[in-house]
Amino acid sequence: MNISRKKLLILASKLGYQTRGFADAAEALGVEVHFATDRCHKLDDPWSDGAVPLHFETPQEAAKEIIQRFASDPPDAILALGDRPTPTAAYAARALGLAGNAPEAVERCRSKLTQRETLHAAGLPVPEFLSFTLNESVENIVAQVKFPCVVKPLSLAGSQGVIRVDGENEFRAAVSRIRSLLESPEIQVTREPGLDRLLIEEYIPGREVAVEGLLDHGTLKILAIFDKPDSLEGPYFEETIYVTPSRLPSEEQSALRDCAARAVHALGLTHGPVHAEFRINERGPWILEIAPRPIGGLCSRALRFGPQRISLEELLLRHALGLGGTNVVREPDASGVMMIPVPRSGIFERVEGLEEAERVPSVSEIRITARVKDYVAAWPEGSSYLGFIFARAETPDEVEAALRAAHAKLLFEFSPRLPVEHPVTGRISA
Repeated sequence: MNISRKKLLILASKLGYQTRGFADAAEALGVEVHFATDRCHKLDDPWSDGAVPLHFETPQEAAKEIIQRFASDPPDAILALGDRPTPTAAYAARALGLAGNAPEAVERCRSKLTQRETLHAAGLPVPEFLSFTLNESVENIVAQVKFPCVVKPLSLAGSQGVIRVDGENEFRAAVSRIRSLLESPEIQVTREPGLDRLLIEEYIPGREVAVEGLLDHGTLKILAIFDKPDSLEGPYFEETIYVTPSRLPSEEQSALRDCAARAVHALGLTHGPVHAEFRINERGPWILEIAPRPIGGLCSRALRFGPQRISLEELLLRHALGLGGTNVVREPDASGVMMIPVPRSGIFERVEGLEEAERVPSVSEIRITARVKDYVAAWPEGSSYLGFIFARAETPDEVEAALRAAHAKLLFEFSPRLPVEHPVTGRISA
């Protein structure tokens, strides 16, 4: 097969390190790569990549733009990175006759409320939930809430704006804090649907795990199960360590695989990457989230497959383009990644101890992705990590120990951000 003529269109909210990883894998395969992003069309092209500017908040219109741009020479596959581009990719793929998920299924996943309603109707294990708009009386809502619970926006990703509350006063404070986040210029400019509504969910205790999967015409293959060894009990849910293979008992892993397969079927997902989050306790697995996209950030570097140790990016590209070579399993070594947490909000000034951390046995790479002099927000307002630590070893315990040892040697310094008045809204932010 002559793959040099294959063309791939990558959709991403921003062209950063994750996008480049997929682009590099495509170029190594001899595939022609094009980009589409929601970067403003009136700005210069700082990447010189000729990316097509789109508005992902209107996916059907964005899909029409893709069809017009590539009418004479359409792509062989479309791959969406991150949550925002997934509906656009689905609409465009259907119009171009490409393999992919039905747009209706992807839209179900984009709203946390709609996803909860769909899974609940299918009899799948999800937390009890209710939703309300921000113009409703908080006092009327709080009377309906069972504690502890989790309050969250409908569409933000990466646990941004997600807060656990244990009582009425905490609930009122959480709603006010999330309201401020959703009304901020940074969030309002996204024009995401449902920014005026919150979701309340029963808090589910237990161990949290992540599942990376690949759907092929309705059949789900589990690529990896990641343990999250840090306790994610709140009040905020910034993720840190992922380690694979999972140390869960085989029967719990089997139940997890079965639950994941039933969940994607209920949502109507059929083709492409899947990233899912679960909690597991004595009652079995509980579905926290199903997303029709690959794992985010640089976390994919924790995964390699087959005798050639190919990357997750290459595996997904081969699958999307029908190139074969996807019937492989994860490497035998244990591996893991730490998404370096943000200890407090502020201007990132410097990091110390990097060389010492890199010398920790079993640590394979450390990437600091936060830019010096940029403002970095801690959770629940935050959504970006300081960087990533990767490790490989014979056992998951050794990987976890290496990640923690390396992180302990890193010292991040921040300075406070001065209050600034937004030129349009007049809001003061610090």
